[in-house]
Amino acid sequence: MPFPDAPTLGDTAIPVSRLGLGLAALGRPGYINLGHADDLGGQYEVEAMQQRAFAVLDAALARGVRYFDAARSYGRAEEFLSAWLRERSLSSEDVTVGSKWGYTYTANWQTQAEQHEVKEHSLATFERQWPQTRALLQPWLRLYMVHSVTPDSPALHDERLQQRLLALRETGIAVGLSVSGARQAETLERALQVRVDGQELFQVVQATWNLLDPSAGAALQQAGARGWGVIIKEAVANGLLTIRGLEAASPVLRQVSVRLGVTPDALAIAGALAQPFVDVVLSGATGEAQLHSNLEALSVTLDEETLQELGSLQERPEEYWRRRAQLPWT
Repeated sequence: MPFPDAPTLGDTAIPVSRLGLGLAALGRPGYINLGHADDLGGQYEVEAMQQRAFAVLDAALARGVRYFDAARSYGRAEEFLSAWLRERSLSSEDVTVGSKWGYTYTANWQTQAEQHEVKEHSLATFERQWPQTRALLQPWLRLYMVHSVTPDSPALHDERLQQRLLALRETGIAVGLSVSGARQAETLERALQVRVDGQELFQVVQATWNLLDPSAGAALQQAGARGWGVIIKEAVANGLLTIRGLEAASPVLRQVSVRLGVTPDALAIAGALAQPFVDVVLSGATGEAQLHSNLEALSVTLDEETLQELGSLQERPEEYWRRRAQLPWT
């Protein structure tokens, strides 16, 4: 089931789909999406969660999703994805997989933990995690990213680590980074300047862009203009821009949603898809109904007047990320 005429990630020639599926909420029992515990219904056993992941992956594939995104810190996400790819006998011509390194999952399959994941962007962490990802996800893996880079990350200045990442790139795996926090734009601007042996190191960026925090937009536009692939995560703001978040949201979200006859999540994702620098927007669905609602964004066209109206939802980045940090793991 190869996907002809697929969009690509920037200049990498990696085929993707406009909507991808991220497995952050499917690979572990605890996550910060609103209503995550309700979605799982107390079914936290590994087998039950794998079956749920398989069902969502099947539904995504049936609806044309061809890009799947995981990370070492997403609990068993890489393991679930690997098992599904093998059981469904999918080839690297059928789907594209990206994953991330730099965080270690530490919650021990619990919804409550002192720390759910520990960040370390060291060369030693890369050398430990890359073989783990490779063993599970080759030959589907086309992209490996440094997870949640911030301005102080060694990925931006550690020459030994950068040389190792360049060596990975030379094997045919695209090298990227995801960014997070109120200083996303600053981080990306620094990453755009990183060169190893005279060439840009990074080829892809995954960033948070949503109607509440579009502050990375200018830097993402610059990355896209340089040929980088651009993947958007958290387009529904961990549930704040879904029906579950409407009570605390601006009335504008409800008004536009009703006027266009679409769900708030589809509207939010359509807003991200409308940005000219975007290659892929990730759905973080935990169930098939959420996924299908997210996918309705592909049928939504937003004119300039509506986009300006939705622009009134924007918050100060510091306020948005402060609120996000207070979301409970459930």
